Amino acid sequence: MTSPSPSLGLSLSLSLGRPTLADRLFSRGIVMDLVLIAAGTALVAIAAQIEVPLWPVPVTGQTLAVLLVGSSLGALRGTLSLLLYAVLGVVGLPLFSGAGSGMSVVLGPTGGYIVGFIFAAAFTGWIAQRSWDRKVLRSILSFFGGTVITFAIGLPWLAYVLGLNLQQTLEGGLYPFIIGGIIKMLLAAGIITAGWRYFDREDHRRASRELSS
Repeated sequence: MTSPSPSLGLSLSLSLGRPTLADRLFSRGIVMDLVLIAAGTALVAIAAQIEVPLWPVPVTGQTLAVLLVGSSLGALRGTLSLLLYAVLGVVGLPLFSGAGSGMSVVLGPTGGYIVGFIFAAAFTGWIAQRSWDRKVLRSILSFFGGTVITFAIGLPWLAYVLGLNLQQTLEGGLYPFIIGGIIKMLLAAGIITAGWRYFDREDHRRASRELSS
């Protein structure tokens, strides 16, 4: 009888479907998956503290990080990464925008956006595992979908908590962030597709060397 391989547990992975950009950078395995999930959480937390002065309101890098984490890690790992971000923020770590923390933030006016981030990461990860992150236009469409999901959850939440009507909700929770949202979608698409172009070039060079050897 053949004994079980001692490395079997390490060969398991939370990466489902086609390889994502993270899978091209790092070897698959449950330990690496956990590291990547934690790294994604850290990236979102750090980006949430970075404020860029744009008109008409300043924006943070939080949404950009959410799009990058979802697309690069895939649906399951991206979702777990944003879930971890939300849970750690709720229990008291100052991870939310403006170093905020606690259940009061999630139950407050902006809590819907935090919940929306989880679903946005799941969507962008799911669509990335169908190779939509390889080309710029498809990547932009993917990130547009993730952004729409965030606002689709965040805006009704904002309206309910503050008792706003539709016009007030859009003026306070959507219109001021359109310019920043477009910039972040374009940046995310540029970063992700640039990563894939790099690996495509490396694959081509490797294939050329093998043919010439």
